[in-house]
Amino acid sequence: MLFLPPGSAVAQFAREEAAMIHGPIPECFRCAIIVAFIACVAVSPVDRAQAAGATPNSDADAYFAAIVKVQVRALPDARSTATLGAEREGTGTVIDEGGLVLTVGYLIVEADEVNIVDDHGRSLPAKVVAYDHTTGLGLIRPIPRLSVAPIKLGDSSKLAQTDPVLVVNHAGLSEATRALVVSRRSFSGSWEYLLDHAIYTAPPALNWSGAALLGRDGSLLGVGSLIVREAAEGDIHLPGNMFIPVEALKPVLADLVKNGRRAGPARPWLGVAAEEVQGRLVVTRVSPEGPADRAGVQSGDIILAVAGEGVRSQEEFYRKVWGRGAAGSAIPLRVLQGIDVRDIDVRSIDRVDYFRKKPNL
Repeated sequence: MLFLPPGSAVAQFAREEAAMIHGPIPECFRCAIIVAFIACVAVSPVDRAQAAGATPNSDADAYFAAIVKVQVRALPDARSTATLGAEREGTGTVIDEGGLVLTVGYLIVEADEVNIVDDHGRSLPAKVVAYDHTTGLGLIRPIPRLSVAPIKLGDSSKLAQTDPVLVVNHAGLSEATRALVVSRRSFSGSWEYLLDHAIYTAPPALNWSGAALLGRDGSLLGVGSLIVREAAEGDIHLPGNMFIPVEALKPVLADLVKNGRRAGPARPWLGVAAEEVQGRLVVTRVSPEGPADRAGVQSGDIILAVAGEGVRSQEEFYRKVWGRGAAGSAIPLRVLQGIDVRDIDVRSIDRVDYFRKKPNL
């Protein structure tokens, strides 16, 4: 739950993490972060919502009705089950009058059955409208239409460090958590994912998958993606959450709704998960039957270069791979495999083509 009873283990964790904040940080910022941690365990959810200004009208129940539970069962042979599980649950936010729901994409990858649970506890079947790997966002639409007032998309580009926000999952106001923006910077994930201008908040909120990040005007500013150990920049030890900004969605929203995918050529995907370890890029997982697997890349390999250009970070690796052309391009890798340096050409694909698809009835 996001609301932390003062005696809970998670509340104690929050207090301990707040006490561990250190490093070269302005005193006003340090105090604001500690206050946010304390508020997470000491202030009622109603007070938190009112303090953050996230209820633009007096009917709070109607407002929070737009934040719903998303339940997904993956296809029986889903390739993503190994990393994401067969049963998934998170949060979605209604963003238009037609009931379109915005959520985090990994919930709906290879979905066999999708349901939306509204604020009355009713489970409604839904269909996948789009999944966009580039942003990490997904769109679903309930059947029948969900009659709630949508939450407008805000301007996440204006969010700055120390701005107050409200994190809300599908439990609504009862589990709302006040937080602060502690950083705006890029995020790179081992699954060939790079997000510019990600939103990092603290203190950490639980049940973050797809959670709504709300601004003081009640608008939607971001979609919950991850919990992270280092939300702030520099030497500050500060756990928190990473949110995908809605600005990443706006340019492609119309195409996603109309066509189920963004316009233009897809990025090349290799099926390699790599982590940065002591200045090296180490392969931690190779997607079975994916391009890298077929080409001979193995877990434990160290990626040295792409097309002869050295790489030491995920961001360098991804940008060099994506710079080689669209999906289908050959990506020349140099890897250290055991004690041997090998040059391996990987024929990339569109990541969406790797996933199992639900048969059309």
